[in-house]
Amino acid sequence: MSPTKQKILLTLLAGVALGFSYSPNMQYRIIKEVRREWKKINKEKLKRDIRDLYKSHLIEEKKNSDGSLTYVLTKKGKFKALTYHFNEMKIKKPEWDGKWRIVIFDIPEKLKLTREYFRQKLKDLGFLELQKSVFVIPHSCEDEIDFIVEYFNIRKYVRCGTLETIDNDLHLRKIFKL
Repeated sequence: MSPTKQKILLTLLAGVALGFSYSPNMQYRIIKEVRREWKKINKEKLKRDIRDLYKSHLIEEKKNSDGSLTYVLTKKGKFKALTYHFNEMKIKKPEWDGKWRIVIFDIPEKLKLTREYFRQKLKDLGFLELQKSVFVIPHSCEDEIDFIVEYFNIRKYVRCGTLETIDNDLHLRKIFKL
């Protein structure tokens, strides 16, 4: 799928995210990111790609009472958009604030494959595995972890926290080059 089509799906998904976001700061970040990506899209290619997405049943057209059209993600389109966002996700690494973010999980054996995918995604994002189900990173990542947990539907099995101190702080600083 073309990058423009991916941006269209992610832009529509951002609309969904805005609806669920209660924080003005989060809403501002979503709008800012969408605006930046929207400016990069070629308008003629956009029209062709919207038509293609409509034909592929990833978006649907809704007619408004004033005669205008609104495009919305279908269930299939939401899944596709979430998958693109999931695959492209990265954790920003600003200057370290001196705190450690920890993710602890106890995902049951019946969800073994999900547990392994979750574990691998944490590693891919730069987390260090302290124990089989305990991961740490020195960067703020609450939004990213929330997204991944929702993506895998494992909220009740995952705990997150922020640590001011940890007994192997020097060792971790060395690993993360802090």
